[in-house]
Amino acid sequence: MTNNVYKLIELTGTSSTSIEDAVQNAVARASKTVRNMRWFEVVETRGAIDGDNVAQWQVTLKIGFSLDDE
Repeated sequence: MTNNVYKLIELTGTSSTSIEDAVQNAVARASKTVRNMRWFEVVETRGAIDGDNVAQWQVTLKIGFSLDDE
């Protein structure tokens, strides 16, 4: 078993549909440039209101990824 070393990044994903979509949007975007993603943790949830309606979900998450072996 390898003793991995992990790095954390913090991102905020948004969606006009749901919290889950906001998380998925953040993970999908990060996957374009970050390799070896292993886990995420939602650290904050908030949203924007327009009139009487929720206009946007905003979810801040930490994503952990393992560093490449040398």
